[in-house]
Amino acid sequence: MTEDRNSSIHPPLPPTTEEDRFAWLRLLRSRKVGVATFHRLIAEHGTAQNALAALPEVAANAGIKGYEICPAGVIDAEIKAAKVARARLLCLGAPDYPDWLAEISDAPPLLWAIGDASLLLKPIIALVGARNASSLGTRMARSLAHDLGAQGYVIASGLARGVDTAAHLASLKSGTIAVMAGGVDVIYPSENTNLALDIARQGLRISEQPMGVTPQARHFPTRNRIISGVARAVVVVEAASKSGSLITARDSLDQGREVLAVPGHPFDARAAGCNMLIRDGAQLVRSADDVVAALPALAKMVQAPAQGDLLTDLTPPAPPPQKRSLKETAALHQQILNRLGPSPMAEDQLIRDLAASAGRVGPALTDLELDGKIERRAGGLLSLAN
Repeated sequence: MTEDRNSSIHPPLPPTTEEDRFAWLRLLRSRKVGVATFHRLIAEHGTAQNALAALPEVAANAGIKGYEICPAGVIDAEIKAAKVARARLLCLGAPDYPDWLAEISDAPPLLWAIGDASLLLKPIIALVGARNASSLGTRMARSLAHDLGAQGYVIASGLARGVDTAAHLASLKSGTIAVMAGGVDVIYPSENTNLALDIARQGLRISEQPMGVTPQARHFPTRNRIISGVARAVVVVEAASKSGSLITARDSLDQGREVLAVPGHPFDARAAGCNMLIRDGAQLVRSADDVVAALPALAKMVQAPAQGDLLTDLTPPAPPPQKRSLKETAALHQQILNRLGPSPMAEDQLIRDLAASAGRVGPALTDLELDGKIERRAGGLLSLAN
């Protein structure tokens, strides 16, 4: 019963009755059942009801003694809290569940939603960035969100301070989606209470967490995969070299999304992550026009303001790149660490020594940097972290 984010299982048939939805919730809320385990159990047992019946035996076989599934009363309380908050349940595979999010390997089986869920079916661009954003950073976020909204795009972000807040405020009228780390009914940070209420009225708030859950540090990285998962592209406005925004960018690349970044001054630590992304191949963004130009196929799907008709793109989106197994990823990480030492080494030389493509090595370097195992130095040099 170990989670594997790289598992790839076809989406199950969505629940069609209240009893089915109750069983899905109960299975997902049971101890040690995360997204990957949920999908595996449904695939193996056919229905959530069958999976729940088998779960104690599955747990026993995994060496877990005295396992009990989630009590029915816990699910009753969650459903009651959802009704009070006017939240509705979006189930993977249902028509109202976003197609782009359904494509990712660790798509959340269930989402609680407050507001206009139809926004999930429109072209979405994610804007993310630093919580301690500079005045220029927040101004850029507002400009991008407003101008992209005027061109028909819905803006997704994480309701955090700084860049996220600026992006939501500027796209309230045109369409904005707040992906929340805690329960969809728990507003964090509290200073964004009025904004969150406005989003519920004019936009959409979504979360995979149970109702009433206060966000913890571990919730934010998993939340970030949903921000990038619902979007066709992710624009990073400001990000330090080790930040949650770079985790979102890494998720975006794994999911086959376009990654774009706003450049910043080399001496500003808040711009270090964006500059690094651009150096490694992300599209440079100066305005909303740069974002639209980078996504010509997506532009065909945006609603034409003059006609009010939805123009459909007959060319299907390219599938996400094939993902490496955990074993292959770990092996590549170890090869990189074995090649590096305390003395700086040129990144291009490392790639040649590994006889691997830059597209394969780049994400691995980002992983290792975020884990604090390697350091990037001036001039494109790499070394082991001190």
